Amino acid sequence: MTHARTSPRPSRARVRLFRLNGTDHAALVADNVLLLDYLREAQGLTGTKRGCDGGECGACTVLIDGSPRLACLTRAQECEGHHVETIEALAEAGRMSRLQRAFHERLGTQCGYCTPGMVMAAEALLRRDKAPDEAAIRAALGGNICRCTGYVKIIEAVQEAARDAP
Repeated sequence: MTHARTSPRPSRARVRLFRLNGTDHAALVADNVLLLDYLREAQGLTGTKRGCDGGECGACTVLIDGSPRLACLTRAQECEGHHVETIEALAEAGRMSRLQRAFHERLGTQCGYCTPGMVMAAEALLRRDKAPDEAAIRAALGGNICRCTGYVKIIEAVQEAARDAP
């Protein structure tokens, strides 16, 4: 079952060229396919979660050219010529990244549904600010909703990852 939004006019498919998780990628993608659907259904990258489908929860956050974007509001065609990174890209030789480990060790996950989006938003922050203060972390994660925690453990996880940065 697909959740791709369709337009009233027929959609054309054409080959799109972009970089996906560090690998050059060419794919036949229709104009109206959402990045979220493309990642999950065509590529099997299910770490990017479908949450609200309206850009309000942040569960589908990915990085495009290093900046956080909502995959449920981004058409796959918009990624042509860009670098898309999903949560699957953060693992280092099959091991969790320092940020993923910090989320695990600091109990920054509860049910885990929001975690990939939180981690990707935090990753974008840590790439541009090696030592963010709590206000910067809260601002960077402001578009990501977690229903299970009070965000304290999530913020502590980002702070720990920043402290452990090389």
